[in-house]
Amino acid sequence: MTTNLDGIKTRAATLGGLIAVMWFLRILDALVPGSGSAAGHGIIPRSWIGLEGIPVAPFIHIDFEHLLANSVPLMILGALVLLRGVMEFLFVVLASVLVGGIGTWLFGAGDAQHVGASGIVFGLFGYLIFRTAFDRRLSSAVITVIVAVAYGTAMAWSIIPEEGISWSGHFFGFIGGLLAARWRYPRQEQQRIV
Repeated sequence: MTTNLDGIKTRAATLGGLIAVMWFLRILDALVPGSGSAAGHGIIPRSWIGLEGIPVAPFIHIDFEHLLANSVPLMILGALVLLRGVMEFLFVVLASVLVGGIGTWLFGAGDAQHVGASGIVFGLFGYLIFRTAFDRRLSSAVITVIVAVAYGTAMAWSIIPEEGISWSGHFFGFIGGLLAARWRYPRQEQQRIV
């Protein structure tokens, strides 16, 4: 029983810690206004300095509304991925940050700094949608249906280019989640039930 409780605490601490860092940084940036964020800058497409922004961009948010809009789905979708463990969650987050960041650097609007955790949110969404195709578990299929019904339409609309929103971060974060599902479950087993 203690082991199970420790596992839940570790998972909660992992997700809570990630979100807490985002909130801490946003509070710091609000208290010390200036030209950008204490974490640096976001992804500036097709610039050398923009490559440095890839690992920090998910932690930088324009304002508290932007942060809240990312925090709620990050909590929900992150908790669903964490049902399978911390390593799975970290793997998906890393894949989403890297694929989403590189895709945004290559194809994003060049006259902007791309920031926010929405690439991770879309990566988690993509992972949960496509994981079933690769792990072939009934539990994954149930989660896929729930996530598709709850978030599918809103996520689809958010990939369409709109002024002030990084469609490339959303789209390539989603691709990062899809690739994470493929990489995490490289073989399709014929009979997998649980």
